[in-house]
Amino acid sequence: MKASVTLTGILCAVTAMACFAVLDTTNKILVAGVPLLMILWVRYMFQAIATSAMMLPKRGMAIFNTRHIGLQLLRGLLLVACSLLAFVSLQRMPVAEFTAIGMLTPLAVTLLARFFMHEHVSPLRWVFVVGGMLGALLIVRPGGSMSPEDAWLPLVMVMSYACFQTLTSHMAKTENPMTLHFYTGWVGAVLASVLVLGWWTTDITPLQWLQLCLVGTMGTLGHYLLILAFAKAPAVTITPFLYSGIAFATFGGWLVFSHVPDRVAVFGMLLIALCGLGAGWLSHREEQGSAR
Repeated sequence: MKASVTLTGILCAVTAMACFAVLDTTNKILVAGVPLLMILWVRYMFQAIATSAMMLPKRGMAIFNTRHIGLQLLRGLLLVACSLLAFVSLQRMPVAEFTAIGMLTPLAVTLLARFFMHEHVSPLRWVFVVGGMLGALLIVRPGGSMSPEDAWLPLVMVMSYACFQTLTSHMAKTENPMTLHFYTGWVGAVLASVLVLGWWTTDITPLQWLQLCLVGTMGTLGHYLLILAFAKAPAVTITPFLYSGIAFATFGGWLVFSHVPDRVAVFGMLLIALCGLGAGWLSHREEQGSAR
């Protein structure tokens, strides 16, 4: 029974990464003809309404119960910032390279843990962090498939998302996961509703409306599947499968945009994935050591 539950968690994680690859690929198509802030509004409003429809009948007003409303607002703001940076990044770089740089987030969390929470970081973990950063440099190098001048966008997104994850880890000790998901959707929807003023347009084709609905669906489903994945299996089991996102994004970039990363960029992607996997293995070993 335990093995089947773990397998379900792994399948949820891999499916979530496929959803995010579809989300990013569709975003890249949309930003060429639809205002960026309108895409952002649809993405969060869809999540907010869908989450409310699923959770309110089950939990009622208890879904609003939180001990840290200020942190809920900050967490929602961080994710909106990440989404904006992601959309702008996808305007300027291929999907596969963008996804690979996004996979630096676990390593960025290590930096935050060391410099802001003063946690001990072992020399081997520093090796993985430096290796991941070198992988990112290989992707954004001069002469590659993206402009080095745009490299700061996904890197700032990574640090913002690392702050989001660190805050989520802290809040998960006292907050219900579904409450976190609920507030994330509605904080994002409210912020996006303010930002979209002045950018709303009805000059959108039926195909673009379908693509906007696809963005909302994939974003909502992807985040929900990740919650299920981590609920059914330990993080150390799930994390390695998150790197399947690079493969899905590469396939999407090839299928839709006929883009194939060059050899140096592929090496950089593999280096990021290997360092991320190594950091996950090290966390597992450290947890086992502390449990003895």
